[in-house]
Amino acid sequence: MTSEYRDDELVRLTLAGDSEAFAPLVRRHRRAALARALAIVLDPLDADDVAQGAFVQAYEQLAALRDPARFEVWLMTIVHRRALNFVRAEKRRRAEPLTDAIPDRTRASAYTALDDRALRDELLAALGKLSLVQRSVVLLADLEQWSHERIAQSLGCSVVMSRRHLSDARRRLRELLAHKVGQ
Repeated sequence: MTSEYRDDELVRLTLAGDSEAFAPLVRRHRRAALARALAIVLDPLDADDVAQGAFVQAYEQLAALRDPARFEVWLMTIVHRRALNFVRAEKRRRAEPLTDAIPDRTRASAYTALDDRALRDELLAALGKLSLVQRSVVLLADLEQWSHERIAQSLGCSVVMSRRHLSDARRRLRELLAHKVGQ
């Protein structure tokens, strides 16, 4: 029922007191929030925590959203900031590089669908060698199938730059993972 509404309509319904109107927003944007968080924190479980926290924050601060039609961009900004704050806190806590700190956890997650743990770890390590914007673009484009227009709006860049970042990211990933293909 409410899942057929546009984002701005769901925001307005939530603010009007409809307790079920926020759930479709979570379902609709969960994977993109996970991808955006993963691009920054490089750990699927931590990305899940960041994304969940972002949805809680968005719900609590929904009244501060000036333009309900821009809910997705606003949410991705919250995810981005929370993920950066998480990384800063982890760096202070662990005092080691993020790429060396990918933990070996077994709890289920949306991104543990890769059966081969070594391949997943290799991919995450390769993603960690990309710039933040390249990681974001490649995950949103390839994992979430976002258009370049949508990515550009979310990241605050032009469509041309979104395409360029994706091309550069894919080329770099091919270089970094080329040795795995030959094995």
